[in-house]
Order: sequence, then C-alpha cells, then structure tokens
Amino acid sequence: MKRENTRSDSRSGRGAQPPNLRILTSRILEFADSGIPRAQFFKELARMMIEFTGCDVARLVLRDQGRAYRCELTRDTSTPFRFDVVSGADRKEETPAIWSQGTAEALERLCCDIIDKQTDPSLPWFTAHGSLWTGDIDSLRLPGLRKSDDESGFGIRIDRDCASVALIPIEARNERIGLLQLVSATADRFSESEVEKCEQLAQTLGVALAHRRLQLALRERVKELTCLYGIARLAARPEISMERLLKEAVALLPPGWLYPDSACARIVLGERTFATGNYRKAVQSMKADLVVDGREAGFVEVGYIWEKPTLDEGPFLTEERNLIDTVANELSIIVEQKQAEAERSQLEDQLRHADRLATIGQLGAGLAHELNEPLANILGFAQLAAKDRSVADQTRQDLEKIVAASLHAREVIAKLLVFARQTTPEKTLVNINRLVEDGLYFLQSRCKKAGIELVRNLAAGLPEITADRPQLLQVLTNLAVNSLQAMPDGGVLTISTDFVDNHVRLMVEDTGVGMSDEIMTNIFNPFFTTKDVDQGTGLGLSVVHGIVTAHGGTVDVESAVGKGAKFTIRLPVEKTDIGKREDRHA
Repeated sequence: MKRENTRSDSRSGRGAQPPNLRILTSRILEFADSGIPRAQFFKELARMMIEFTGCDVARLVLRDQGRAYRCELTRDTSTPFRFDVVSGADRKEETPAIWSQGTAEALERLCCDIIDKQTDPSLPWFTAHGSLWTGDIDSLRLPGLRKSDDESGFGIRIDRDCASVALIPIEARNERIGLLQLVSATADRFSESEVEKCEQLAQTLGVALAHRRLQLALRERVKELTCLYGIARLAARPEISMERLLKEAVALLPPGWLYPDSACARIVLGERTFATGNYRKAVQSMKADLVVDGREAGFVEVGYIWEKPTLDEGPFLTEERNLIDTVANELSIIVEQKQAEAERSQLEDQLRHADRLATIGQLGAGLAHELNEPLANILGFAQLAAKDRSVADQTRQDLEKIVAASLHAREVIAKLLVFARQTTPEKTLVNINRLVEDGLYFLQSRCKKAGIELVRNLAAGLPEITADRPQLLQVLTNLAVNSLQAMPDGGVLTISTDFVDNHVRLMVEDTGVGMSDEIMTNIFNPFFTTKDVDQGTGLGLSVVHGIVTAHGGTVDVESAVGKGAKFTIRLPVEKTDIGKREDRHA
C-alpha cells in the first residue's frame, strides 16, 4: 500500500482496548447466523466498526436483490440510529443515487469508481484493494468535492466537521455490492494497518451478508413448506369438516411470515370468517382471492398489527406473496373437493332413500292386494249380518264397529296403493283455487270446533294444470289435517295459492308446535310419525310426496320448534294447459 503521509498508531482518547480482528470477525459471523432483523444486524455491524476503529460515524450503503439499504450510526448516543430500505419498484430515475446523498457529483463519481473498481492505486489516497482513506480530507485533490451541512441526507457524505474518512468496498460473490464509510472529526484517525484490517472485515461482512441471505431464504422456505404441509395434512383428514379445516388452517398462516409475533390472519369464505385469536384490523396486509368453481368465493388475508419496514410488497417478501397465493389456491381446491363430497353424499342419500321407497312401495302394493280380498269378505259379511233384524242390539253395535274398522283398513290400503303408485291417475284440467274451496268445505266445521282460524289467500287468475283431481284433493286434505293436529290449542291455518315461474304454488301454513331439523329430515319417510299409535299411520306425508312427485312437482317445508310449519307445493304449468285454458275462455 503506497502512502505519502504516515503517522504513529498512538491515538489519544481512544478509551478501552478495541477487540482484535479475529474476535470481531467471529462476532460478525455470529450475528449473521443469529436470525435477528436486518436493521438490528446493520446497527450491530456499525457499532462494531465504531468500537474497532474509534471513528465518530459509521455508514453502510449496499444493494441486494433489487433493494437498497442505508444505515448510519454515530458515537453520540443522543443521535438516533437511522435505517432505510428502498425497493426496486419504489426507485425512480430522478431519485438521488444510492451511494451518496446525491448532492455532490464528485462524491457520487468517487463512490461509483470504487464500486466499479475504477480507482487508481498509484494515487496516495487509494489502497491496492480500491479503498479510499485519508487523515486530512482537505488534502484530497478531487474537483467538485465539497463538505455538507445537511444532516438530513441519507447516504455517503462528507460532513462539515469531517477530518478523517475511509471508504471501503463490500464484496459478495466477487461482486461489489456496497460501501462502508468511517468518519472521524479527528485528523489522522485511521492507520494504514487499521484500514487493511477494515478491508478484511469488509470481506467478512460480504460473506456474512451472503450467508445471512441464504439463511433467511432457507428459514423462510422452511416456514412456507411447514405452512403448506400443515394445510395438506388437514386436507388429508377425510372426517374433518370444512369449518374445522379452515379454523385450523388460518392458525398455520402467521408462522409462515417474516414477523410471526405481530402477524394475524383470517380466511373469509362466503358469509363465514375464520380468524386467528389475535386478529384485528391490520396496519399492513396482503390478500389472495379464493376462487371456487370459477367464482370468487372469499379471500385469505395476512397482516401485521404494527407497522413494519418496507420490503418487496410493502413490508412483505416476494416469497410471502407466492405463499399466500399458493395457500389460497390450495384452499380453493379443498373447498371445491369438500363441496363435491357433500353433494356426492347427498346424492347417495337420495339414491338410498329412493331405493327404500321403491322397496317399501313394492311391499306395500303386494300387501294391499293380499289384504283387499279378506278385508272385502270381512266387510261384506259384517254388513250382511248387521241387516239381520234378529241380531241383538249389542251385537249390531259390534258389527258396526267391525264395518267402521274395515273401512278404515281399506282407506289405509288405498293410501298404500297411492304411495306405491299402483293406482292409475286420471288427469284432467284442474283449477287449484276451486279445488281448495272444495277441500276446505269439509274442514271448516272441524276448524271452528278446534278454535282454529281458517284464512284463504288465493291468487286470482291462476292457470289450470293437468292433474289428477282426487289425488291433489288428497294432498290438500293430508296437509290440512296434519296442520290441525299440530295446533291442539287452536291457532291459524292459512291456505295460499299463486303463480311463479310457470308453476302454480299451493302453500299450507300453520301456527302450531313446529318441527325440529331432525324431524324434518324424516317426515316424508313412510311410516315415520310423531303421533301416538292410534292417531296416525305415518303415510300421510309420504303419500303427499309421492303424488306431487308423480305430477312433476316439488314439496318444500319450512319449520322451527314452536314457530309452526309451512308446506309449499310447486306444480308445473305446461304450455298446452295455458292453450287449453285460452280455448275454453274464447
């Protein structure tokens, strides 16, 4: 190293003996491996350099992976540590150069020359490695170089009270990525051997930064894979519900981010929200949409409760954007699969139900035919015996009971045949409003006796439908009787009709005891009843369902315990029906 000015290594007022090179190198590498935040890491580096060289100010400026980092630490404890990050997306052409604060062109050129290895080692202020150092800043014969009074600027600068300065390049992977500036108000603060040691430390710093980058990348990758693995394990549990899966999945998100202690997350799917226990409106957040069956169904959000320094996307890393997008995509697939499984399970239930109905229908039809003949004999002989005038009164009464029981049994058999669809429907044009009036004619007196108010809300001008009138009358009667039995203490029975979407609707609504969800799932099953043994067969609603289905319609029920029930029958209106109706009124 060629120098014109040399001096003694003795320095006054240096305080305690600084650490040697080996110790300092070890400490730098130790901090690089500790995983502390970048700002704290840079602060520790600057503090070590101040302690090692005895300088007044240490500045570190470097570029790494599209971002620029600048920090400044002074020996004066009243002056705060400064740290700044500028991402590549935020930098503009008019922004001052990263190396200097942009106010001195000569200083900027000098910084660029050091970075680009364009320095002349024959000049007295350059080392063979390309570092600049001097104990007398005024002796630098660089045109345009000037001292600055602006303390607000950020970057390499020549302070007004600067006497000694060293500018040392930082290398990583054979590329110069930054500059270390050491500044002192004392002349001849740095010795030649110290500058050489600082150059060695700068090389160590470059290695430490590269190592730290790899460590952080590895750590972040491990966190990402841990998060995705956790979600995959949840998806592999076939028994887990959608709610439980999303609740456990949202808890896996914060540990996958750079600052897990201040991270919160939530998953919104439709009207449902699943959030971490510490969730509150985030100061900074990132989102990814949940897309289910090609439609936006919700989103995944991760945010920080406290503001964090700017990185790639606000305070978030590019890897974190990739992670949240991957998580949202995986959850979207899981939701689609869970919905498909639910639909498949529902379809299987419907198929099993249809199979049961078919089996019961076959059994009911065979049983009805087998019972009809002996029942007809019982009924016929009982009626014949009752006509004999020599029969005692008590015997006659018993015969009348036999007749009544036989007629009841025949009615049950008729319902079985309807359920099994063994009767041939005779379809004609039916006016639903007229059918309701005819059906309620026989129920009015029963309603009045039971203290039940009968309300009709019949829409005018309903189109006629092609249907089996006796069967639809049976539907209305079964539903109305079912409602009357649900109101033992009186209430309101409302019969309504209307025309919606080419369907005539018949609504039977009561204010009775209502039904639980469990009961509603079984009400159309044959022989299912909540009534006592002598009060029903459990075939009424099954017959209703069978008749309506045979007419191409649907039956819907709405109910809640203590809030009554509402049955809605939808029967299709064919175009031919409308044409026939118009012809009849022409």
